[in-house]
Amino acid sequence: MTPRPVLVSWSSGKDSAWALHLLRQQPDQYDVRGIFTTVTPDSDRVSIQATPRSILRLQAERVGLPLYEIPIPDPCPNEVYEAAMLQFLDRVRDLPSHLTADTFAFGDLFLEDIREYREANLTGTGFEAVFPVWGMPTYQLSQQMLASGLKAIITAVSPTSKLDRSFAGRWFDQSFLDDLPTGTDPLGENGEFHTCVVDGPMFSHAIEVKPGEVIGRPVSRSHDGSGGTVTAWYADIELAET
Repeated sequence: MTPRPVLVSWSSGKDSAWALHLLRQQPDQYDVRGIFTTVTPDSDRVSIQATPRSILRLQAERVGLPLYEIPIPDPCPNEVYEAAMLQFLDRVRDLPSHLTADTFAFGDLFLEDIREYREANLTGTGFEAVFPVWGMPTYQLSQQMLASGLKAIITAVSPTSKLDRSFAGRWFDQSFLDDLPTGTDPLGENGEFHTCVVDGPMFSHAIEVKPGEVIGRPVSRSHDGSGGTVTAWYADIELAET
Protein backbone atom coordinates (compact mmCIF):
# COMPACT_ATOMS: atom_id res chain seq x y z
CA MET A 1 0.00 0.00 0.00
CA THR A 2 1.30 3.46 -0.91
CA PRO A 3 1.54 5.74 2.17
CA ARG A 4 -0.89 8.65 2.22
CA PRO A 5 0.79 12.04 1.73
CA VAL A 6 -0.15 14.17 4.75
CA LEU A 7 0.39 17.68 6.11
CA VAL A 8 0.10 18.19 9.87
CA SER A 9 -1.82 21.07 11.42
CA TRP A 10 0.87 22.47 13.69
CA SER A 11 -0.34 24.72 16.49
CA SER A 12 3.24 24.71 17.87
CA GLY A 13 1.89 22.90 20.93
CA LYS A 14 2.17 19.44 22.40
CA ASP A 15 -0.93 17.80 20.86
CA SER A 16 -0.01 18.58 17.27
CA ALA A 17 3.58 17.59 17.98
CA TRP A 18 2.38 14.25 19.34
CA ALA A 19 0.16 13.73 16.30
CA LEU A 20 3.23 14.20 14.11
CA HIS A 21 5.17 11.75 16.28
CA LEU A 22 2.49 9.07 15.92
CA LEU A 23 2.19 9.54 12.16
CA ARG A 24 5.93 9.11 11.74
CA GLN A 25 5.70 5.81 13.59
CA GLN A 26 3.47 4.54 10.77
CA PRO A 27 5.60 5.08 7.63
CA ASP A 28 3.74 2.33 5.79
CA GLN A 29 0.51 4.34 6.14
CA TYR A 30 1.58 7.99 6.16
CA ASP A 31 4.14 10.07 4.30
CA VAL A 32 4.41 13.28 6.37
CA ARG A 33 5.41 16.09 4.01
CA GLY A 34 5.02 19.30 5.96
CA ILE A 35 3.37 21.28 8.74
CA PHE A 36 1.02 24.26 8.53
CA THR A 37 -0.30 26.82 10.98
CA THR A 38 -2.13 30.13 11.20
CA VAL A 39 -0.10 33.18 12.19
CA THR A 40 -1.07 36.71 13.16
CA PRO A 41 1.27 39.08 11.29
CA ASP A 42 0.49 42.08 13.51
CA SER A 43 1.91 40.29 16.56
CA ASP A 44 4.35 38.10 14.59
CA ARG A 45 3.09 35.06 16.49
CA VAL A 46 1.22 31.81 16.01
CA SER A 47 -2.49 32.43 16.38
CA ILE A 48 -3.98 31.24 19.71
CA GLN A 49 -0.72 29.79 21.11
CA ALA A 50 1.15 33.13 20.83
CA THR A 51 4.37 31.31 19.98
CA PRO A 52 6.86 33.73 18.36
CA ARG A 53 7.35 33.03 14.66
CA SER A 54 11.09 32.80 15.24
CA ILE A 55 10.46 29.80 17.53
CA LEU A 56 7.90 28.36 15.11
CA ARG A 57 10.49 28.35 12.34
CA LEU A 58 13.02 26.65 14.60
CA GLN A 59 10.40 23.99 15.35
CA ALA A 60 10.02 23.34 11.63
CA GLU A 61 13.78 23.06 11.31
CA ARG A 62 14.01 20.60 14.21
CA VAL A 63 11.20 18.37 12.89
CA GLY A 64 12.79 18.56 9.45
CA LEU A 65 9.70 19.55 7.50
CA PRO A 66 8.55 22.43 5.29
CA LEU A 67 6.46 25.01 7.16
CA TYR A 68 3.42 26.68 5.59
CA GLU A 69 2.19 29.82 7.35
CA ILE A 70 -1.40 31.03 6.88
CA PRO A 71 -1.82 34.70 7.86
CA ILE A 72 -5.05 35.69 9.60
CA PRO A 73 -6.11 38.78 11.59
CA ASP A 74 -6.94 38.94 15.29
CA PRO A 75 -9.81 38.76 15.95
CA CYS A 76 -10.69 36.59 12.99
CA PRO A 77 -14.32 36.12 11.92
CA ASN A 78 -15.12 32.58 10.79
CA GLU A 79 -15.67 33.63 7.19
CA VAL A 80 -12.20 35.22 7.06
CA TYR A 81 -10.61 32.13 8.58
CA GLU A 82 -12.42 29.82 6.18
CA ALA A 83 -11.42 31.95 3.18
CA ALA A 84 -7.78 31.84 4.30
CA MET A 85 -7.95 28.06 4.58
CA LEU A 86 -9.48 27.73 1.11
CA GLN A 87 -6.59 29.78 -0.25
CA PHE A 88 -4.22 27.44 1.54
CA LEU A 89 -5.84 24.44 -0.14
CA ASP A 90 -5.09 26.06 -3.48
CA ARG A 91 -1.45 26.51 -2.40
CA VAL A 92 -1.25 22.82 -1.52
CA ARG A 93 -2.74 21.78 -4.86
CA ASP A 94 -0.07 23.82 -6.62
CA LEU A 95 2.87 22.31 -4.73
CA PRO A 96 5.30 20.03 -6.57
CA SER A 97 4.20 16.40 -6.63
CA HIS A 98 6.74 15.34 -4.00
CA LEU A 99 5.48 18.00 -1.54
CA THR A 100 1.73 18.13 -2.08
CA ALA A 101 -0.75 16.09 -0.01
CA ASP A 102 -4.42 15.16 0.03
CA THR A 103 -4.71 14.53 3.77
CA PHE A 104 -4.48 16.87 6.75
CA ALA A 105 -3.78 15.61 10.28
CA PHE A 106 -5.13 17.39 13.36
CA GLY A 107 -4.21 16.98 17.03
CA ASP A 108 -7.75 17.16 18.40
CA LEU A 109 -8.52 14.77 21.23
CA PHE A 110 -12.22 14.65 22.04
CA LEU A 111 -14.16 17.80 21.08
CA GLU A 112 -16.73 16.47 18.62
CA ASP A 113 -17.83 19.91 17.39
CA ILE A 114 -14.27 20.85 16.42
CA ARG A 115 -13.77 17.58 14.56
CA GLU A 116 -17.07 17.97 12.74
CA TYR A 117 -16.15 21.55 11.78
CA ARG A 118 -12.82 20.49 10.31
CA GLU A 119 -14.37 17.62 8.38
CA ALA A 120 -17.22 19.77 7.09
CA ASN A 121 -14.79 22.43 5.81
CA LEU A 122 -12.93 19.79 3.80
CA THR A 123 -16.04 18.15 2.36
CA GLY A 124 -16.02 18.40 -1.41
CA THR A 125 -12.50 19.85 -1.60
CA GLY A 126 -10.69 16.63 -2.45
CA PHE A 127 -8.87 16.68 0.89
CA GLU A 128 -9.47 14.46 3.92
CA ALA A 129 -8.81 14.80 7.66
CA VAL A 130 -7.22 12.31 10.03
CA PHE A 131 -6.98 12.59 13.82
CA PRO A 132 -4.02 10.55 15.14
CA VAL A 133 -4.56 11.24 18.86
CA TRP A 134 -8.36 11.17 18.82
CA GLY A 135 -9.95 9.43 21.79
CA MET A 136 -6.74 8.93 23.78
CA PRO A 137 -7.34 9.37 27.55
CA THR A 138 -5.78 12.73 28.28
CA TYR A 139 -4.15 11.99 31.63
CA GLN A 140 -2.49 8.82 30.33
CA LEU A 141 -1.39 10.71 27.24
CA SER A 142 0.11 13.49 29.35
CA GLN A 143 2.18 10.86 31.17
CA GLN A 144 3.32 9.34 27.88
CA MET A 145 4.40 12.76 26.69
CA LEU A 146 6.45 13.45 29.79
CA ALA A 147 8.01 9.98 29.73
CA SER A 148 9.06 10.51 26.10
CA GLY A 149 11.07 13.60 27.01
CA LEU A 150 8.61 16.09 25.53
CA LYS A 151 9.16 19.59 26.90
CA ALA A 152 6.81 22.52 26.49
CA ILE A 153 6.12 25.94 27.98
CA ILE A 154 2.64 27.18 28.88
CA THR A 155 2.30 30.16 26.53
CA ALA A 156 -1.33 31.11 27.12
CA VAL A 157 -3.92 30.75 29.87
CA SER A 158 -7.60 31.17 29.03
CA PRO A 159 -9.61 33.74 31.02
CA THR A 160 -12.56 31.33 30.99
CA SER A 161 -10.60 28.60 32.79
CA LYS A 162 -9.88 28.09 36.49
CA LEU A 163 -6.24 28.93 35.88
CA ASP A 164 -4.72 32.27 36.90
CA ARG A 165 -1.68 34.28 35.86
CA SER A 166 0.69 32.03 37.84
CA PHE A 167 0.21 29.15 35.39
CA ALA A 168 1.46 31.13 32.37
CA GLY A 169 5.15 30.62 31.68
CA ARG A 170 5.41 27.35 33.57
CA TRP A 171 6.88 24.20 32.11
CA PHE A 172 4.48 21.44 31.15
CA ASP A 173 5.71 18.90 33.70
CA GLN A 174 4.40 16.73 36.51
CA SER A 175 4.40 19.63 38.94
CA PHE A 176 2.23 21.64 36.57
CA LEU A 177 -0.19 18.73 36.15
CA ASP A 178 -0.37 18.20 39.92
CA ASP A 179 -1.26 21.86 40.45
CA LEU A 180 -4.11 21.99 37.94
CA PRO A 181 -7.46 22.81 39.56
CA THR A 182 -10.04 20.05 39.70
CA GLY A 183 -11.93 19.74 36.44
CA THR A 184 -9.11 21.09 34.28
CA ASP A 185 -8.18 18.79 31.43
CA PRO A 186 -4.53 17.76 31.83
CA LEU A 187 -3.87 18.54 28.16
CA GLY A 188 -5.97 21.70 28.10
CA GLU A 189 -8.25 20.21 25.46
CA ASN A 190 -11.12 22.47 26.55
CA GLY A 191 -8.95 25.49 25.83
CA GLU A 192 -7.77 26.01 29.40
CA PHE A 193 -4.16 26.55 28.34
CA HIS A 194 -1.89 26.38 25.32
CA THR A 195 1.72 25.32 24.92
CA CYS A 196 4.83 25.63 22.79
CA VAL A 197 6.90 22.45 22.36
CA VAL A 198 10.68 22.84 22.46
CA ASP A 199 11.86 19.23 22.73
CA GLY A 200 10.61 15.70 22.28
CA PRO A 201 10.92 12.58 20.15
CA MET A 202 9.64 14.47 17.09
CA PHE A 203 12.64 16.87 17.22
CA SER A 204 16.17 16.28 15.99
CA HIS A 205 17.39 18.20 19.04
CA ALA A 206 16.01 20.62 21.59
CA ILE A 207 15.35 24.33 21.14
CA GLU A 208 17.04 25.92 24.14
CA VAL A 209 14.64 28.47 25.58
CA LYS A 210 13.38 29.91 28.83
CA PRO A 211 10.01 31.43 29.80
CA GLY A 212 9.90 35.18 29.28
CA GLU A 213 7.69 38.01 30.46
CA VAL A 214 4.07 37.26 31.37
CA ILE A 215 1.56 39.88 30.29
CA GLY A 216 -2.20 40.25 30.21
CA ARG A 217 -3.86 41.03 26.91
CA PRO A 218 -7.49 41.84 26.14
CA VAL A 219 -8.99 39.13 23.97
CA SER A 220 -12.39 38.90 22.38
CA ARG A 221 -14.99 36.72 24.03
CA SER A 222 -15.71 35.25 20.59
CA HIS A 223 -13.70 34.54 17.44
CA ASP A 224 -15.52 37.22 15.45
CA GLY A 225 -14.72 40.01 17.90
CA SER A 226 -18.22 40.36 19.34
CA GLY A 227 -19.23 40.22 23.00
CA GLY A 228 -16.55 42.45 24.45
CA THR A 229 -13.15 41.44 25.80
CA VAL A 230 -11.59 39.65 28.75
CA THR A 231 -7.98 39.40 29.91
CA ALA A 232 -5.91 36.37 28.93
CA TRP A 233 -2.40 35.73 30.23
CA TYR A 234 0.47 35.10 27.83
CA ALA A 235 4.07 34.11 28.47
CA ASP A 236 6.76 35.07 26.02
CA ILE A 237 9.55 32.65 25.11
CA GLU A 238 13.17 33.73 25.12
CA LEU A 239 15.73 31.93 23.01
CA ALA A 240 18.70 30.80 25.11
CA GLU A 241 20.82 29.60 22.20
CA THR A 242 23.80 31.63 21.07
